[in-house]
Amino acid sequence: MIRDFALPDLGEGLTESEIVAWRVKVGDHVELNQIIADVETAKAVVELPSPFEGTVTALHAAEGETVNVGEKLFSCDTGGGADASAADAAAPEAPAEVAAPEAAEVREPTLVGYGASADRGPKRRPRRLGAAALAEDLVPEPPEHERAVTAGTGAAGTGAAEHPDRGERPRSTPPVRKLARDLGVDLEQVEGTGERGLITRADVEAAASAAPAASAAGTASAAVAEPAAPGETRIPIRGVRKHTAAAMVRSAFTAPHVTEFLTVDVTATMALLEGIRSDRAFAGHKVTPLAIVAKALCIAAARTPEVNSRWDEDAQEIVRFGHVNLGIAAATERGLVVPNIRGAERMTLIELADAIVALAETARAGKTPPADLMGGTISITNIGVFGIDAGTPILNPGEAAILAMGAVRREPREHRGEIALREVMTLSLSFDHRLVDGEQGSRFLADIGRILRDPGLALTMM
Repeated sequence: MIRDFALPDLGEGLTESEIVAWRVKVGDHVELNQIIADVETAKAVVELPSPFEGTVTALHAAEGETVNVGEKLFSCDTGGGADASAADAAAPEAPAEVAAPEAAEVREPTLVGYGASADRGPKRRPRRLGAAALAEDLVPEPPEHERAVTAGTGAAGTGAAEHPDRGERPRSTPPVRKLARDLGVDLEQVEGTGERGLITRADVEAAASAAPAASAAGTASAAVAEPAAPGETRIPIRGVRKHTAAAMVRSAFTAPHVTEFLTVDVTATMALLEGIRSDRAFAGHKVTPLAIVAKALCIAAARTPEVNSRWDEDAQEIVRFGHVNLGIAAATERGLVVPNIRGAERMTLIELADAIVALAETARAGKTPPADLMGGTISITNIGVFGIDAGTPILNPGEAAILAMGAVRREPREHRGEIALREVMTLSLSFDHRLVDGEQGSRFLADIGRILRDPGLALTMM
């Protein structure tokens, strides 16, 4: 039997992937869960395991080609039976009460790292005009059994015919509709590039970016790729770079940023690091200034929980987290990624240091799982490794604060009434002013500074 393997949902909001490399070729025998390809999503490079055992009969995409979620990736002869084509999977389902008994359900293996299958997305509902359309945005989708009971009935449950003016709402999610409203984009005029025509954030952002250009030109025209001029290199915007760009634009124009700076004497912290590095009990552990700043951030966040929260526009609620999923910005060959360390507030300094090292190595190798790139609650970016003192970091979308740590420099400073060479670092904190007031952001930053100035004070703050 020929089985088609469609590109699965590799993570929330990811609608496409680029084939980086095939690990198999036509004619190869593959085992269940054998890695068949490396694909690059908008967040990371992911290894795809095979859900079948059999012989590869076709590869439906070339290396470097982009494939949408739900599109065929490869075909495999699993032996025996009739072909199971994508067309069979797309056939309409019979109602449960009249389902043919011979139509046995085909259950495929659930593979680690895969989301729901492409045909299990939200069901499409007819659009209602006027006040009903507004109400639809506020009322959650009813359960499947309730939709089956109420289908075809009017408001009074009398089986009234559907209103003749009703049309279909452009398919999108509530956050995307909110983004469209914020950017002044009419979803009726946007063509969805997501699965089954779903309008994605990228579609809305592209439409918003195209509007000013069209206005300036006077007429809209199709974009034509220009050939590279002598000495010029043109690089397609895709993968991690495309995702990062969209995320930063979305964050910059939806969250009101405030940035504060604090220069701290970290001489005592650097002395603590030297003591840890020379202690045999900590041999094999790479404890860095980043690890100590991360520990200080976790302690300070417990004292100012507003910085560890999220603005839920759809629910009109502030979500305050009881845990710290600490994002660490990592520069990789494919662009910037921000994987997070889950439950960082429960870790000791050494455990946190080990987690940061593992996170960085995985990110540089391009092997960060998509799940590790989602669910962060607050982030750190270490610009000091590039010799930079301070900056204005942009928030990771959905987070309330991000801390940038600058380079450690030896400078003459006043110390105990005299001038002495001291180790100095500048901290830059950006926060969402909807969630964090100036007093709260200042207190949080000051707490981190106090710990770095005198690490022993951490014992009085926990």
